[in-house]
Formats: sequence, structure tokens, C-alpha cells
Amino acid sequence: MALYPTVFEPIFKERVWGGRMLEELYGKHLPPALPIGESWEISDRPGDESVISNGPFTGHTLRWLMDEHGADVLGASAPAAGHRFPLLCKILDARETLSLQVHPPARSSGQLGEPKTEMWYIAAANPGAELFVGLRHGVGRDAFEQAIREGRVADCFHRIAVRSGDTMFLPSGRVHAIGAGLVIFEIQQNSDTTFRVYDWDRVGLDGKPRELHVEESLASIDFSDVAPALVPRERQESDASSRRSLVRDPLFNTDLVESARHAVTSVDPGRARVIAVVRGQILLQGGGVEATLGPGQFCLLPASVADARIASEPQSAYLLVEAGS
Repeated sequence: MALYPTVFEPIFKERVWGGRMLEELYGKHLPPALPIGESWEISDRPGDESVISNGPFTGHTLRWLMDEHGADVLGASAPAAGHRFPLLCKILDARETLSLQVHPPARSSGQLGEPKTEMWYIAAANPGAELFVGLRHGVGRDAFEQAIREGRVADCFHRIAVRSGDTMFLPSGRVHAIGAGLVIFEIQQNSDTTFRVYDWDRVGLDGKPRELHVEESLASIDFSDVAPALVPRERQESDASSRRSLVRDPLFNTDLVESARHAVTSVDPGRARVIAVVRGQILLQGGGVEATLGPGQFCLLPASVADARIASEPQSAYLLVEAGS
């Protein structure tokens, strides 16, 4: 059976720093009265495998899709059989600041855990919202360790004020935290290893202090990563739309496509792509199936779909993510 634009049921994650904005902004049917911090939109993690919600494969998981049709899903980027889908795609609702944290770097070769390179697209931001990314000028490892002992490690972080439409790229090893008042589209390696350096002395959902991983963090942090900048806002204009390159990395490429009026775009086959709608509405067609997506919805476009088209409504915007190796 031919593959087609595939939509999944979101997986909601309760987080101590979460809220209800995913319901307010995107109409997601959240569990009642819980602080939901994450909606996992496309996931092939053990125990968190996305369930297909459209077309002939409805009810099957992404894990099943990879097992049965992995080469057709990934195309040129397909690894050996049995590997998981290479990306994990989420929306985050940070009502409070997240922990100061880092993910294991690729240089550790898995000894510290799975590396995780990711990107954040700021979908909504309260006035004064900021990110903590990289280190401030003049902060080396010795100063960082002393700041941990003295309870002022947050002072070591580079802080950037952000607004809706900003993008930050975070290679594994970059120390970081999401500030309060942000809704973020996150595209990342399929990994869930996080080391916390500091968590603002708060308690978790169980009423106990959350575990810190100071030694693992110190072994993971890139101490040469100083004052990183946001991705520049540069566009390639056309009559109907503009396209902005956000990330170019071996793991994934990401563009932001914004349509001033109705536009139809053909998508070449060969690589798996993820489409994530930021605003407005788009229609994906391919493999004999149509999928209509609104804000906050994601879709997997398998590499083997040869007749894929994206029809964008006026004033719509979406992320177009191409999976790498």
C-alpha cells in the first residue's frame, strides 16, 4: 500500500513548569486540571510511540510504520533496518522557567547517554520572555563550578530576549533553559537524555526536589560555547510566499515558509519531511490521501510519496523539516 501524508495523535506530558496554553492557542484536548508542558507530536520513543490518526494506517504506530515501511518513510536518509524515526517533534508550553540543563554531546559516543541536537521556533512569547543559552563571556569551567557551589549558576548563562518568530539552534553540549512565558515548536534528534545543572530550588510534581546531574552536566557542557545568537531573520521572497532557512545541519534542515496568498508547492520525493503549521491552514495531498492541518498540527510526509503537494491558505506559515542521516 502506498504511503501518504501521515498525521498522529499527540502525546501530552505533565510538567511542573507547564500550563494550558496548548489548549488555548491550538485547541488541543488536554487532560483536565493538569499543567501540560509538552505535546509530543511525532515520536518513536520506547513507550511513547505516536499513533496514526488518518488514512488507511489509522490506529497503527509510528514504530509499526518504521518496521514495515522504514525505507519508504526515510528514503535517502534511511539507516539500517530496525532504527527508529530520527526526529522527535514537540510543542512546549513553558509557564515557568525550565531547569538549567544540557544534553550529552556527540563526542561522548553515547557513553553519557544519547546526544540531542535541537532547534526552537518561538511560536508565542510574553513580553520580556527570554532564553538561557550558552555561557556568558568570561565564564570558564572553574568559574562555572564555583557558581554551582555558591548557588548562583544562573548568572553564568547568556540570556537573550525573544519574540514570536525567533529561532534558536542548540547543538548537543550547549547549556540552556527555556524562560517563562514561551510556547515553542521543538525539532530534535530522537533522544530524551537531559542533565539538570540547577532547577531553581523548586519541587517536582511529587513534592520532592527534582534530581540534579552536576557531574554529568560538567562532562557534557561545551565551555567554548559563548554568547550564541539567534538565527538571522533572512527570507527568499516570491510573489506568493517567502522562505527562510532556519537550520542546516546533518541531522535535519528546517525552513519557515510563509504565504501571503494562496500558494501550491510540489514537494520532491527522496527524503522524509515533517510539516508543522505555525499559523493559518494548509492542505497536504499525496498517495491518494488529503490531510488538512491547522495551527499546532504536524504531519509526516514519507520520502516515497512522489506526488506530494502543499496548498497554503493566505497568511499561513509552516515549518518544513527535512530529516537527515
